[in-house]
Amino acid sequence: MPKFSFQIDIVYCKIARKDGYDVKVSAPVGLPPKPWWALEDWVSVWIALLSLTAILIGFRPKSPSLKWTAIADLSNLLTTDTLAAWLLLAAVTGILATLGTLLSKDKPLPQILAFPSIFALGLASHLLAGNSTANAWGLESVIFALFLGLLLNNTLGTPAWLTPAVRTEFYIKTGLILMGATILFSDILAAGALGMLQSILVVIVVWYFSFWLCRKMGIDDNFAAILSSAVSICGVSAAIAACGAIEGDRKKLSYVTSIVLVVAIPMIVIQPWLVRTLGLSDIVGGAWIGGTLDTTGSVVAATEIISESASKIGTIVKFSQNVLLGLAAFLLSVWWSARSTSQKGSSAGVIWQRFPKFVLGFITASLVFSFFIDANIVKTVKPLITNMRNIWFAMAFVSIGLETRFSDLLHLDEGRPFYAFLGAQTFNVLWTLLLSWLIFGGILFDVPRV
Repeated sequence: MPKFSFQIDIVYCKIARKDGYDVKVSAPVGLPPKPWWALEDWVSVWIALLSLTAILIGFRPKSPSLKWTAIADLSNLLTTDTLAAWLLLAAVTGILATLGTLLSKDKPLPQILAFPSIFALGLASHLLAGNSTANAWGLESVIFALFLGLLLNNTLGTPAWLTPAVRTEFYIKTGLILMGATILFSDILAAGALGMLQSILVVIVVWYFSFWLCRKMGIDDNFAAILSSAVSICGVSAAIAACGAIEGDRKKLSYVTSIVLVVAIPMIVIQPWLVRTLGLSDIVGGAWIGGTLDTTGSVVAATEIISESASKIGTIVKFSQNVLLGLAAFLLSVWWSARSTSQKGSSAGVIWQRFPKFVLGFITASLVFSFFIDANIVKTVKPLITNMRNIWFAMAFVSIGLETRFSDLLHLDEGRPFYAFLGAQTFNVLWTLLLSWLIFGGILFDVPRV
């Protein structure tokens, strides 16, 4: 018998089980394990905190607006100054991504060559989302990023030279840590007691109902956690945070993101009509819409159909749910880490091993920007941080699209998640209507003046 000698280059693989968990199986290879600081979770922490530190000490590249209405307006976005500013952002983001590759002990050159294309697709998604019509309907850049990635992968196919820069988890986790710097404890106080009360009751009750419904319909817990977070908190952003917190399947994230879009658009038209048909006050109607629609843009679009006071209350309620995202992501990550080890006898060490470390970066960024940075500085840098976060998220969803086939989304779990989402959203609409009537209708509390 001839003897064969070979070396497997894969450090680990993921095996998808029917119960929804992803199990990492180490391969018996001769490669040494990476040190803890070179693991992807920690690398995303280093890169995001480096970015925030650079911004705080004065590096604040311009972030030109990409808003436009008509095709003729696009020429105004292609000025020398605008292009130079975006090239600088591309260079900075590329350097950070390359540094992340080096810290991960991976080869940097293939990533360097492929990164400009990923950034360009992400930038194109921002340009599409900058259209006034897309903005009015609450269509976020991640939707267009996913579509562009899917379009390329399902027509031409994702070329092999591009795959080194397709780093979905790294992009998502880095973006989430940057998001943490924009979720401030002062904002929670500014949201108002009534808005926060409604938001807490919506998030807790709707999340548990959604999760229960998903399990009843045979949907795995991984999928159920992402879907429930999207329905109960704030749509796409919550789905991204939940997926990162439980290290969820990216195809399931893209599926939930698509469902959020499909369901939200008709609600923008239907809910204001229902407010008038049911004879609800503007304040109750605004609170109801703010608690059920998934993006601030869609809330503003729907409530402005009713009145200015409805728009103000709707924005406050939506804002209240948004600021709960950080706490929800942290609790979800702790619960998921403990739960996934319970069958083997949980211990603090095992929970720590499974705990997504980027959540620590998320919480740290939120605490530092809430209590240790001057409020005027935070106000100045927040738009830049938000834009950088959106750049990382756009690249993440481009990457998801480049790894996904349309057929994977169309036939995922035989369409059951779609019906689960509709059922959960229906419950959300009814439960939030009851809370809005009780809290903002003068039943339990004095009606706020706006």
